[in-house]
Amino acid sequence: MSRQTQAIIHADAIIQNFKVLAALAPHSQSMAVIKADAYGHGAVNVARMLKHVSPRFAVAIIEEAIALRHAGITAPIIVLEGAHQRKECEMAAAHNCILVTHNEQQLSWIKACAVAERPQVWLKVDSGMHRLGFSIDDVEDILHKYKHAGVLNDNSVLVTHLACADDNENPFTERQIERFMQLAKRTHLGVSVANSPATIQWPESRGCWNRLGVAVYGGFRETSLSLAPAMTLRSSIIALRQVPKGESVGYGQTWTAQQNSKIATVGIGYADGYPRHCPNGTPVAVNGQPASLAGRVSMDMITIDVTHLPNVAIGDSVELWGENVSIGEVAEAAGTIDYELMTRVSARVPRIVKYK
Repeated sequence: MSRQTQAIIHADAIIQNFKVLAALAPHSQSMAVIKADAYGHGAVNVARMLKHVSPRFAVAIIEEAIALRHAGITAPIIVLEGAHQRKECEMAAAHNCILVTHNEQQLSWIKACAVAERPQVWLKVDSGMHRLGFSIDDVEDILHKYKHAGVLNDNSVLVTHLACADDNENPFTERQIERFMQLAKRTHLGVSVANSPATIQWPESRGCWNRLGVAVYGGFRETSLSLAPAMTLRSSIIALRQVPKGESVGYGQTWTAQQNSKIATVGIGYADGYPRHCPNGTPVAVNGQPASLAGRVSMDMITIDVTHLPNVAIGDSVELWGENVSIGEVAEAAGTIDYELMTRVSARVPRIVKYK
């Protein structure tokens, strides 16, 4: 491998993070959410890491589930968006997938399947996020109608999603949980409410199944839990140059040397998923020592100011985020969230799985 741009995936961190999170809800079960290629960490690799601790997995779409099956993953898989076409209902049944249904079109597709080809069904409820799901006021009628038709049954689970679970001071979450749990009591069905932030911050949201996503990868850091970063994005210095005071670096001349400066060019750019909108001063680490972005992010390269670092050489390691640089810091600098940075790491960056 010539270019030293890699995403190091720390398997021990993923396993330990999952165990720490699942231990918060000892009276319910937790599953790892591995949609979007496990938030950029590699869904097949993560499923293999967690196969002994996560009894089920959740993905967004059926194609993600089928890819896991082709890789030999046998645990039940929850498809969070349900079927987009009727044929996906039979596919789900054939591949031991549970479809989360959020509209009557999906339920009618399942009803039209032969009884032996109907997948297990969970029901999505809109408790206030207003993105997907049946209105709380309609759920009991839907349950009556489709239980009678043999589509839903007593093993079906009510699912909802919280809009503001990452903000533990927002009273909207409490109202969502209260309305949803009142419905659950009336229906006597199991529930799946808690995502990562809710599992950590809203104990009352923990139900039959908790959906552990970003925190498994160390991305939700607003917590006293010791969650470790699961990805180290790194590259290396491919060029060094002296830039005189007053000279600029990069496209648009966005950075100008305030003193005679030493600038390192690093082999990573927005085509690799490093955010183009990171401004000057965004932190990186060179051989474990702090440095910062100097100049606009290019497609394949960035430039960093290493004036203060002695003995920097071509080939030296540069960490973009991971153990020395928090992905949250980089996300904040780029005006986004750590979820996006994880999932944007492109396919041309090799994922290297490492155990301690």
